[in-house]
Amino acid sequence: MTDCSESSESCGGRFSQGLAFTLRIISGKWKPLILYFLLDGPKRYGELKRAIPGVSDKVLIEQLKELEADRVLARTDYKEVPPRVDYALTAFGRSLADAIVPLCTWGTENMAEMESLFAKRDASP
Repeated sequence: MTDCSESSESCGGRFSQGLAFTLRIISGKWKPLILYFLLDGPKRYGELKRAIPGVSDKVLIEQLKELEADRVLARTDYKEVPPRVDYALTAFGRSLADAIVPLCTWGTENMAEMESLFAKRDASP
């Protein structure tokens, strides 16, 4: 079995193609955060909205619909009054969310250095 993690040539470009497909699914400013917060279990819309400060209703709804269309999450409408809907990761979505956890860890471990880099970059003309 070929190890695709070393170079794209070793897999005839499959590694870079796989990365491109993954990025296509999680493209969007808030999708990785949505996946991360759903790792703990199903969440209602309001819970996700509170967990992701700064996201507009329009964008959150749009990104939830895209993730549902990509079979990453499942939307359950309980058909109750008042309306109750929740979102949960599918098995496919859980495997993707699990892959995001190391990125979260890396970001936490390197936060101070990144803040310094971003401050320098933002201060440059």
